[in-house]
Amino acid sequence: MPEPQTLLRKGALEGVRVIDFSWIVAGPQCTRILGDFGADVIKIENDANMDYIRASRPVGGSRSPNRSPLFTTLNRNKRSLTLNVMHPRGMELIKDLIKKSDVIVENFSSRVLEKWGLGYEEQKKINPKIIYCSMSGFGHSGRDRDFVTWGPTAQAISGLTYMSGLPGEESAGWGFSYMDHTGGFYGTIAIMMALIHRNKTGKGQHLDLSQVESGIGLTGTAILDYTVNNRPFRRDEMPPGNRAPERGIAPHNTYPCKGEDRWCVIAVTSEDEWGNFVKAVGNPSWTTEERFESMRSRFENQDSLDELIAQWTINHTPHEVFEILQDAGVPAGAVQTPMERAEKDPQLKHRNFIAEIPHEELGKAKVESIPMRMSETPWKLERPSPLLGEHSAEIYTELLDVSPEELGTLYEEGIA
Repeated sequence: MPEPQTLLRKGALEGVRVIDFSWIVAGPQCTRILGDFGADVIKIENDANMDYIRASRPVGGSRSPNRSPLFTTLNRNKRSLTLNVMHPRGMELIKDLIKKSDVIVENFSSRVLEKWGLGYEEQKKINPKIIYCSMSGFGHSGRDRDFVTWGPTAQAISGLTYMSGLPGEESAGWGFSYMDHTGGFYGTIAIMMALIHRNKTGKGQHLDLSQVESGIGLTGTAILDYTVNNRPFRRDEMPPGNRAPERGIAPHNTYPCKGEDRWCVIAVTSEDEWGNFVKAVGNPSWTTEERFESMRSRFENQDSLDELIAQWTINHTPHEVFEILQDAGVPAGAVQTPMERAEKDPQLKHRNFIAEIPHEELGKAKVESIPMRMSETPWKLERPSPLLGEHSAEIYTELLDVSPEELGTLYEEGIA
């Protein structure tokens, strides 16, 4: 019998098996977290219809499906099983796998698994304890249930894109699909609650997640402002960009620094901090002008204030501004490049946030860690993202009891 401490050091989700039909970002983000904490995540793939991001911006320009940085970080700690579920024998095998699994995750539109004959009602017949997490754009009910969405689509429909950008300019949106990640986090939370419920009752359930509704949940203050004050989000000085109109504080913005496209952020939130700021930048004469004598007046004249501050920051690098002002007790920070975050940030280095793991085609692959530390059941980086079909043979023979002879046939007929 292992010592108690040994048991505690096992992954929090060890013993949980997840069938991962998902692709792109939202679903893989969800299942990545499950895998990081010990779940056996089996990614179902088909080389005729691969996960889109397997071929996304491959390192070195290779056409290999195993060299995408985004795929690498979203699919570590998973096994890859190539299986054509459209073939009758492939369907038999996936149903056998459902019998032996705990969770199914997919992020297709609502009609896909039903079209395959694998909707939740069918899943329950195969395994009454199965937990099925569907992560579609609009959910599996209602007028829009069958529409196909991407993360940026969900962002726009939820209202988040409308709330982005600078005052007086068109909505900018975001450069990346944050809704995919948010949807993934919600999916993980739902699965954890369903596992607790199943442990108490022995019953599985369908977790019907809508990415659009996940996004609407992030617009709460704008909705409340409209319903209570009848104020639209876009109005004079809104959206605020990098300013803080609700608090009425200034300076509060990003500022240009020495170097190409380099920036810093500064936020002065009190009169004491303003005094510290004035000393730190060398007591320039403009700081004594009447229009900058109080927080209110600085806020009312922040366009001029920002221009004057920029004349100082442009002569310093972002990290110089950060160090000068932080040492003076003024909130400030450097807008870092990806390389600076990954290679040089001392805080991230201290917490080992950027982890490395050997990858057959990429060499040392760098991936971000999980942003929380669990003292007794920490996350582990057990394996890199899988090569396409890397674990097919072991899963077929060890888990699905496929004989070596049949395995050869499965490959020949394009089932595996």
